[in-house]
Amino acid sequence: MSQILTFLGKGGVGKTTVAIAVARSLASQNQRVLLVGQQAGPCFNQMLSAELNTEPQSIAPNLSAAHLLSTTLLENYWDRMKNLENQYLRTPFFKEVYGQELGILPGMDTALGLSWLRERDAEGKYDVIIYDGIGDLISLRMFGMPEILSWYLRRFRQALSSSALGQTLSPFLEPMIRSVLQVSSSDDLTQQAGQVTNVLTRGQQAVNSPDRVAAYLVTTTDRYSIDTAKYLWGSAQQIGLSVAGVLTRSEIDLGEFAPLAQQVIPDHVTELSIDDNLSPNRSIRPVTIDTSTQQVQLFLPTFDKRQVKLIQSGPEVTIEAGDQRRNLFLPPELAGKPATGAKFQDGYLIISFA
Repeated sequence: MSQILTFLGKGGVGKTTVAIAVARSLASQNQRVLLVGQQAGPCFNQMLSAELNTEPQSIAPNLSAAHLLSTTLLENYWDRMKNLENQYLRTPFFKEVYGQELGILPGMDTALGLSWLRERDAEGKYDVIIYDGIGDLISLRMFGMPEILSWYLRRFRQALSSSALGQTLSPFLEPMIRSVLQVSSSDDLTQQAGQVTNVLTRGQQAVNSPDRVAAYLVTTTDRYSIDTAKYLWGSAQQIGLSVAGVLTRSEIDLGEFAPLAQQVIPDHVTELSIDDNLSPNRSIRPVTIDTSTQQVQLFLPTFDKRQVKLIQSGPEVTIEAGDQRRNLFLPPELAGKPATGAKFQDGYLIISFA
């Protein structure tokens, strides 16, 4: 398994430059590093002076890189889905539909990118994978996808399986889901559903563990850059992604991002070693559940009570903050107990249960 790092901040603050500099530094420390870009255009390849594609290629000792193209990824997964369809259906639906002719629909980029990252992580070839995404909120939705898909699976599995629409779509959806999630087609449907659930649970656990996935904020002293970084900080915490620290072009007021540590980076940086006090294992846990006090604490910096909405449904609590929603599955000790109050204290949203 690899540690996955990403960088968040306003456009133009130098996130890609920082990602490349950190990748080079880690590679010089004998870490096996994979640097991944998914933004459109030639800039990523130009900055690395390499012609990259979706297959990782070595660009320096201990450093490999790839540039994800959604059309290529979709073509590969479509071919995989058709092979599974041939095994699963007596009369395949999509035998005459080819991956080369498919267009990219909104949301496909994140799903394809996440699946690609999961495959590279499972290979065990890299100590660190650095992901430079399409856009920050899009990247956050990508990392939050395992939790969201788990929620949809819990909510709609029974409804779809018993409806005419679900039975009609099932022959198409099941092979496609298995192809993207790499779930075996040799097992029965109950086992396949269990495999999908396990894949999503492992993804959610990885995103929620700072030892596995973590982010850094990148900002300048510009007010807009600082406010954008603060908003992305709160949004990252909302999906359970730990933020390990702030990388700034020049020193800023420590109170802006307290209690995060900050590190000043040079204007022209080609190799950047991150300070130990910005280590991901020192980051603040986004969620703490204390069954003894019957409280759930969510660290939501930059938000206040007016910006947060809570909805409770059975054993789940939905927290809406900013443009993100999180569905928190309560442990048995709290499941079924109504929320009796919520308050903000020192950046934490504290929810109490009866």
